[in-house]
Amino acid sequence: MLELSAIGRRYRVGEREVVALADIDIAFPAGSLTTVVGRSGCGKTTLLRILAGLEQPSEGEIRRTGSKPIRIGVVFQEARLMPWLDVAANVGFGLRGRVPRAVAAERCAAAIELVGLSAFAGAMPAQLSGGMAQRVAIARALVQEPDLLLLDEPFAALDAFTRRSMQNELVSIWQRRRPTIVFVTHDVEEAVLLGERALEMQAGRVVGREDIALPYPRDPTDPEVNLHRRAILARLMTAPAPVPA
Repeated sequence: MLELSAIGRRYRVGEREVVALADIDIAFPAGSLTTVVGRSGCGKTTLLRILAGLEQPSEGEIRRTGSKPIRIGVVFQEARLMPWLDVAANVGFGLRGRVPRAVAAERCAAAIELVGLSAFAGAMPAQLSGGMAQRVAIARALVQEPDLLLLDEPFAALDAFTRRSMQNELVSIWQRRRPTIVFVTHDVEEAVLLGERALEMQAGRVVGREDIALPYPRDPTDPEVNLHRRAILARLMTAPAPVPA
């Protein structure tokens, strides 16, 4: 369990104070898949960066259950692969010097197989499509065996067909591995297709929550999916305008 209590994040921009997050109270149960949806500038990425430890909140508390540190994996909108390393070397880069070489090779091979790229382990990033590059980025995060997997709009730049394939792939990985996943998106349909619940953000606050008890894989043409999508849109359209983050 990861719990955020009264989390806030403020910035100084010249003489002006910008409130990126305010009064965030969220619990992420272990093994859950939560989507966070909202317009650009509503604070989604700031929230994710705080969860990743890349930023510190200005106020509030983050509580974690268990005595062991949480292993965190992060996937960004861009794959950010190192162009001079092949797929296997990109995936295993974070394991260098941390685990024995044989163990690292085994874990890399398993992660690459999990995302369906075993045949491309020796390929260079320039030889990959956008969807394949994102699969490598996901494998790079998974090879760390994270307890918490954070994804910041990782499929936003992909074409519709590749995006749908990657959404299904992510759900399949989650069902097999069961990390806790927090997936940030501005696409309401994507939030419904992926999440057990969707948290709606606007103006740096969580303004709604939609529990989505539908079986996977989900079909975007399913009337139940559309009902959840409309409910989320209705709340977001009536919420206050976003505060820049």
